Amino acid sequence: MMTPPVKSGPRYNGMIQSDKVRVIDQDGENIGVMYTREAIEQAAEVGLDLVEVSPNADPPVCKFLDVGKFRYEAQKKANAQRKTQKTQEIKEIKMRPNIDDHDYDVKMRNVNRFIEDGDKVKVTLRFRGRELSHQQLGMALLRRVQDDTAEIAKIEAYPRMEGRQMLMVLSPK
Repeated sequence: MMTPPVKSGPRYNGMIQSDKVRVIDQDGENIGVMYTREAIEQAAEVGLDLVEVSPNADPPVCKFLDVGKFRYEAQKKANAQRKTQKTQEIKEIKMRPNIDDHDYDVKMRNVNRFIEDGDKVKVTLRFRGRELSHQQLGMALLRRVQDDTAEIAKIEAYPRMEGRQMLMVLSPK
């Protein structure tokens, strides 16, 4: 035996389970509380469906609408929201502990730009060879990055060692 597909979207007409509902007509006028059967009949007279717009209210609020049009509008609204939504990316900036001032400035300009665009920034400090024995230089550099971005970013992950690299994650305030 196959189970029927699960209906998504609002309940309408025969799917409304409560005995009484608060009814709003097609013009937005509040008709009042009535039996669901009566409300469905009145909606059919106007050539529309009785659609449950607020199922959690007591009694549920229903409206005279065209179900197909209502679903189409809801789908259009959801698509528009999805389009305007910004996903937060993680951008990575790689440095070395003995970075020169000019190179540091260029990297910091990129960090600031990424944070202003609303992205998170992962600052990776790679140690090579004997640099690994001078981790305090790396910590000092990451502290400098932290101070330079203090106004626009907060630290999401404090500096930590992972193998031969030190990581820190900044996110927009």
